[in-house]
Amino acid sequence: MIVWLNGTHGAGKTTTSSLVQRLIPDSRVFDAEKVGETLMDIKPGLPWTGNFQHWPPWRPLVVETARRVLDYTGGTLVVPMTVLVEEYWREISAGLAQHAIPVRHFVLHADQDTLRGRIAGDTVLGPQSPFRLQHLEPYAEAARTWLHAEAEVVDTTHLTPAQAAERIAAAVKS
Repeated sequence: MIVWLNGTHGAGKTTTSSLVQRLIPDSRVFDAEKVGETLMDIKPGLPWTGNFQHWPPWRPLVVETARRVLDYTGGTLVVPMTVLVEEYWREISAGLAQHAIPVRHFVLHADQDTLRGRIAGDTVLGPQSPFRLQHLEPYAEAARTWLHAEAEVVDTTHLTPAQAAERIAAAVKS
């Protein structure tokens, strides 16, 4: 099984994913961003798109990597990855379905003011991360048009990452 944690940048996916992993037996965290980083390391570089998710190889490589890891280890993969383009989500979820891999898709949601405050207070990536701030409106648009209808929404506005992880793990176990 895959537990996919979606949501905008700064929503707490990485922090929550490690906590979810501890609550679900026989689970591992698979950061699909590492697949994108591998593609970014190709020299000379692939045609510039501004985001590795726009490269056609990224999505099937995420599916294939997840499939291979699950074939090897079994259990559950917890995937903290923002996917805001509906077509990309459909491609990934269809690819996983072709391999009969069940997916529980969760969106970590918070209101815009909370997200801006979290980004500003981030001591790891630094305050006012331009990349993360640029994705707030695309996230809001995806949430309005398809994302919230496609996933189980966990409103983290007033939750700690541990509380969000407990809700996700309980939903997965039920």
